[in-house]
Amino acid sequence: MLRLVSGSQGVGALVRHIADNNLMAPTVVREGPFRLFFFSREEPRMHVHVAHPDGEAKFWLEPSVALACHVGLTPKELSAAEEIILRHLQEIKNAWYQHFGC
Repeated sequence: MLRLVSGSQGVGALVRHIADNNLMAPTVVREGPFRLFFFSREEPRMHVHVAHPDGEAKFWLEPSVALACHVGLTPKELSAAEEIILRHLQEIKNAWYQHFGC
């Protein structure tokens, strides 16, 4: 159950609650400091979001894995994120189909 909290921390707490409970951003893979997830009701092209303590990124999954955009991540962290995506690519695609009903 969601509980609305006023103030600036309330919004952050609500967003964390939604993410942690897979309501709008279901986690697909957690590996090391990386969390791979989808946003519900976003664009239809298959992609995955990557969260890391230092920043985040978005990778296209089709026609091949490619970086779409990022903020705060170093080239080394982006490379590590892409390696995780490639290792779990079929699992991520299966989760996409299940989540979005494709």
